[in-house]
Amino acid sequence: MTDHSAPNGGGRSTWRASPPQLLTALIAAILIVVVAIAGIQIGHSQNATAATISVGGTGTVQGSPDTATFNIGVHTTNATARGAETSNNQKVAALIAALKMHGVTSKEIQTSGLNIYQNTNNSGAITGFSVDNSLTVTMHHVSKVGAAIDAATAAVGNGIQLNGITFSITNQSKLLASAREKAMRNARLTANELASAGGSRVTGIVRVSDQENPVTPVFYGAYASSADKTMRAPVPIQSGSQTVTVQVAVVYTLG
Repeated sequence: MTDHSAPNGGGRSTWRASPPQLLTALIAAILIVVVAIAGIQIGHSQNATAATISVGGTGTVQGSPDTATFNIGVHTTNATARGAETSNNQKVAALIAALKMHGVTSKEIQTSGLNIYQNTNNSGAITGFSVDNSLTVTMHHVSKVGAAIDAATAAVGNGIQLNGITFSITNQSKLLASAREKAMRNARLTANELASAGGSRVTGIVRVSDQENPVTPVFYGAYASSADKTMRAPVPIQSGSQTVTVQVAVVYTLG
């Protein structure tokens, strides 16, 4: 509604918006605000979708084994079970004493097998009894393993049994850390090369995951020996080296 009257006869006029006009103006203002907010949200959504690249990297390092584990035991046979057991007990005691003379502690020796069984002929008649007693031994001085086995063989005599040796690395944390560094450098180098080829550059890391491939113990086959006291050289043991590998998967942002 428009009022063109002038109070006191003056020439000035006033304009007042009607309620419908006020409502229309208010709706228009709300629409402008909504559109502006939507524009901001769209802009944020576009900025949040950054270009990325996914690559893999591998790092490998070599380590020297510092631990040897082997299974050693005694086999005895006698006409009676009691006789076979007594003989076996005596020889196992001599075996343990020989190992301890070469630095093996009681905590590093564990009984891993004990068997007593009958021996029979083709007719099924009992001809005697056998006893097998085996020990799992862990040595942290790899250089002494050969001498320890040789001493055990001399102490036990015929019937000594050695069922393989494995070598391992007790603490792999430093090797794994070094392998991770190499794997990440390898991944970054690959990402930089791919980004550069595509006319872009690496700007950051979104996600990293790794897969560790720790050392697999090296196993050497079974060994049996009789006591040949004319051979004085210790058993030759070579621990070699072992590989620690880490593989990483990295997602980088591009700019």
